[in-house]
Amino acid sequence: MDIYGQALQDFYAQQPEEKLWLHNNYGEPEEMPVEVFFREEAEMPEAELMALQLCRGKVLDIGAGAGSHALVLQKRGFEVTALEVSPGAAAVMQKRGVKKVVQQDIYQYKTEKFDTLLLLMNGIGLTQNLTELDRFLQHAKQLLLPGGQLIFDSSDISYLYEDLPKPKTNYYGEIRYQYEYKNQRGDWFNWLYIDPKTLQKQAKKQGWNCAIVYEDEMDLYLATLILA
Repeated sequence: MDIYGQALQDFYAQQPEEKLWLHNNYGEPEEMPVEVFFREEAEMPEAELMALQLCRGKVLDIGAGAGSHALVLQKRGFEVTALEVSPGAAAVMQKRGVKKVVQQDIYQYKTEKFDTLLLLMNGIGLTQNLTELDRFLQHAKQLLLPGGQLIFDSSDISYLYEDLPKPKTNYYGEIRYQYEYKNQRGDWFNWLYIDPKTLQKQAKKQGWNCAIVYEDEMDLYLATLILA
């Protein structure tokens, strides 16, 4: 069930507004404002603007959502492929004018090679856990042209555990989520938030040089990875 994609489609079609809820395994459900996925360039935070500025050559926007970042890059003259597993989100991107949309899982995608792999709004979370992050970093090597780069943002969420004990059996940045929209719930899914030190350690192990190029006061950062 594509709960996320349905919410995007309804918002784009200007249907009566319904709340998109995000349930989690650490606290109360949180409302996910759907309009955030439809941001114009002027509304994007500094980390995302910097990431777009760092893009070069052919770009693969992984987990492209409603296509906001792909549209900015298109306007700047980049050749962009927007990759999205959600059928609803892929349909919205096509309607919004993203020229090249591929509705596919990242691990199935092996069609082209790129100069930049881009994952924003904590898109690296799709790797789910540290083991799958290693798998993704290996797969990414097959998608990059020589000298290519991987760009993404994430957050250190240790602040969530100021009043809670950290998990003993898994990395504290491995979270479980579930979307709820119009009284329907999707499946629970795993999502990864990785702190900068752990990322640099994992990246080095998989043969990448990792640079943290931006950090804000909310524990969000932007990383660039290039093959060592």
